[in-house]
Amino acid sequence: MDDDAYNEPLYMISVAAKLAGVHPQTLRSYEQKGLVSPQRTSGNTRMYSKADIDRLELINELTGEGINLAGVIRILDLQGRIEDRDRELDSLHKKIRRLADRVCELETRESVTSLVVAQTNALRRLP
Repeated sequence: MDDDAYNEPLYMISVAAKLAGVHPQTLRSYEQKGLVSPQRTSGNTRMYSKADIDRLELINELTGEGINLAGVIRILDLQGRIEDRDRELDSLHKKIRRLADRVCELETRESVTSLVVAQTNALRRLP
């Protein structure tokens, strides 16, 4: 699933609560605590995406394991930082590959130029 579809707001609070296995008031509470940030329609209706539902399921899993909401907030923050670093690392790897390709291209060009110069010099030496 691409990021756009994954983050597309699809579910109203009642449906999202049912999918996540929690009460709608719990979703409101989670929103107040910054655990989830549903998008809003022009009429101010909360709309949840598949990404939000997955996040809510993770929150349920963590709280089910006995982690309090402060701990969940910390875990989600760290998870977000890791994802940011992963994206940054991917970007740097792509830059390195482009630079390596460019270096290879320049080395090839230099080799060809050296060969042409050598051939030209050899031809000049002929009577």
